[in-house]
Amino acid sequence: MSIKEGVAKTKEGLLKEAFAIAGDPKDPETWKLPHHLKSLSRALRGQLDIEKTVDWERMPAVVAALAPRGYRGQRVDASPEQILQAAKHLSVHYRQADKPLPDTLAALV
Repeated sequence: MSIKEGVAKTKEGLLKEAFAIAGDPKDPETWKLPHHLKSLSRALRGQLDIEKTVDWERMPAVVAALAPRGYRGQRVDASPEQILQAAKHLSVHYRQADKPLPDTLAALV
């Protein structure tokens, strides 16, 4: 294995776990809907609660992108299964943070 193969791939400086959709875990171009901060890598190593890495400023746009009308008129390019899986994942973050579930997520899950 080369050094390049051993280095974790990132997109926008974020690991695949920071995205609600990671179509192909090995291809960052398929990762969509980033909703964690870069501190996620510390959480994945057990040094920080993962819920503290949720990017709540970005979350409304991420949730909107799942809706049929999308964010700024653009829905995320994903399969219905990927959209449902992402909605379920994001819903967990809202529940863990004791925040009300946005209507878009409530309608999808």
